[in-house]
Amino acid sequence: MAKGTLYNKVWDAHTVAQLANGQTQLFVGLHLLHEITSPQAFDMLRERGMRVACPERTFATVDHIMPTDGEARPFADARAEAMISALEANTREADVTYFGPESGRQGIVHVVAPELGLTRPGMTVVCGDSHTSTHGAFGALAFGIGTSQVRDVLATQCIAMEPLKVRRIEVEGTLAPGVTPKDVALFIINRLGVEGGIGHVYEYGGEVFDAMSMEGRMTVCNMSVEGGARAGYVNPDAVTFDYLRGREYAPAEQDRERAERMWRRHASDDDAVYDDRVVFAAEDIAPMLTWGITPAQSVFIGEPVPPCAAGEDGGACEVHSAAVRHMRVAPGQDMRETAIDVAFIGSCTNGRISDLRAAADVARGRRVAPGVRALVVPGSMRVRDQAVAEGLDRVFVEAGFEWREPGCSMCIGMNADKLNEGQLCASSSNRNFIGRQGSAGGRTLLMSPAMVAAAAIRGRVSDAREFLSGENGNG
Repeated sequence: MAKGTLYNKVWDAHTVAQLANGQTQLFVGLHLLHEITSPQAFDMLRERGMRVACPERTFATVDHIMPTDGEARPFADARAEAMISALEANTREADVTYFGPESGRQGIVHVVAPELGLTRPGMTVVCGDSHTSTHGAFGALAFGIGTSQVRDVLATQCIAMEPLKVRRIEVEGTLAPGVTPKDVALFIINRLGVEGGIGHVYEYGGEVFDAMSMEGRMTVCNMSVEGGARAGYVNPDAVTFDYLRGREYAPAEQDRERAERMWRRHASDDDAVYDDRVVFAAEDIAPMLTWGITPAQSVFIGEPVPPCAAGEDGGACEVHSAAVRHMRVAPGQDMRETAIDVAFIGSCTNGRISDLRAAADVARGRRVAPGVRALVVPGSMRVRDQAVAEGLDRVFVEAGFEWREPGCSMCIGMNADKLNEGQLCASSSNRNFIGRQGSAGGRTLLMSPAMVAAAAIRGRVSDAREFLSGENGNG
């Protein structure tokens, strides 16, 4: 195990026991629930006559199945209504805090917990959702877990895990105008691969991350799992502390100085030892988008779709061929030639207020291209309310976007927001696997919110920097 790293310090601080099978039993500081992976876990507790061990450390919201075109109950989808009803009943019975639609704090679990100050440096955080890695942006160890592990944490407030290696990923320099945290995430995955992080936790650092906002850090940590890493984190600093100030569950002002001293001690030491270290230059990163069916199959805007690289094994070329067939692209093709059918701005990756502001900067005073369906889905009710207060909803509606209610929406398509067969979607979400957006024949291009907005306006993949610089107008 790496020494002197945040991972090492937080792991040691939460170790309860070393198990005979080589795993470590870790105490869990924060357990987050949603409606998809928790019903079976609660049922398993009831079957054993057990109760939730630490309800005060457990918080729930509803996100995956939430309809975004209205919240009237009962939901039109009977399965969705059953799931939210089960979550309501389970949290009420267990005395677990539940952020439902009537609370004014509902939203995507990985948006809600940070904005409420539930996620803090030095914590262990788990949730039955792979993108729990988002919370590592605060200097926490945050892991997605399965339903049986959700049961275990509910029952014991502990989880059994194997020790992991730590890879330090540094991005040095300054990002060029128009290059976003989403581009940084896609770039890292492109260079290291979707399996490059297996067995690792990623520690992100360097000048780019030092300068990055908390919401940007959350975007990159969110996509750590897309590169195969079990988690990703950024060391806590003044940016972290400023973000947490005044939030509902963060330490009160009179306790902040003591809390910040403690939080700083969790950060990796200057002489920390890592299992691996990778350094990238910010100047090498430009706006990116995926062309294929994994987040690593990506190109810079204006760069052609690559052939299967010489020397790659047969499995890699098989995935490449499957991507070319499914996405209906060809090696050498410039993706800027590609027309889209749908544009989706939202998700736990890019559904925060800074994401909506970036997309609105592109959409302001322009119109969505004929034939394109464009959706904007805030990540939470608080994001929605802030966007409305800033007039961003009017910007989007006047441009021809649909302004929706908070939820996971078209990221996963477990609600009414799905692609139709054959449709191509420019999406600010995190996964472009076949069938991810609710249709086996749907196709997904991952990109930043500004790039999605640019594609919606032009009706085809476009470079958002042209809009932000005032070039080419609505063309």
